[in-house]
Amino acid sequence: MKKITHIILLILIFTIISIPASASGYSRTLMYGHKGDDVIELQRILNQKGYYNYKIDGIYGIITERTVIDFQIDNHIRIDGIAGPETINTLYSNFSTSSTGGTSNKKYTDGDIYWLARIIEAEAGGESYKGKVAIGNVILNRVNSKEFPNTIYNVIFDYYGSIPQFSPVANGTIYNTPSQESINAAKDAINGLRPVGNSTYFFNPNKTAGTWIVKNKTYVTKIGEHVFYQ
Repeated sequence: MKKITHIILLILIFTIISIPASASGYSRTLMYGHKGDDVIELQRILNQKGYYNYKIDGIYGIITERTVIDFQIDNHIRIDGIAGPETINTLYSNFSTSSTGGTSNKKYTDGDIYWLARIIEAEAGGESYKGKVAIGNVILNRVNSKEFPNTIYNVIFDYYGSIPQFSPVANGTIYNTPSQESINAAKDAINGLRPVGNSTYFFNPNKTAGTWIVKNKTYVTKIGEHVFYQ
């Protein structure tokens, strides 16, 4: 009887150990070839973090694996394309909107901040901090305008006909990893810093004439290499 009790206790201990440390409810290590609701959950969280922007289909294919690798690279954890305990715990460790100063804006997710930081980095990586916040200011003004899509991601990937509204979408630099300064600028823009007021357009006169903007919009200011219009 004691032997049976001992065996039961061992089974319970191993069962507890096998439960993931994450509070997310994953019951297995996810990897290429897996399918199921847990893969759907993984894709959903990666999407909200700003990484996975494809069909959420519950299939751990090449795209999901590549997205996991991107997340692992950015978070300096083991790079293997496998969603094991370390990756899952990192995904859930800071699943909230954080801020640097001011009041946290619950309207935007971590994914929104990340995409805003990406467009800031792509458009103003070499600009001053004020210039970086200004780009975020413009994107958010578009989000809040009836003339443009109502999410950060959709504003960034908005097209006029077959032409992207922002050149980094066309040349692929939108997918570069943003610097910490660009991330901070995104947070400050979300928290209310508005160095260019109601501007919804900007361009670099050294790279483009911006003819339509100049003729149809009102000049606001110039910061670094960019001029801003509303």
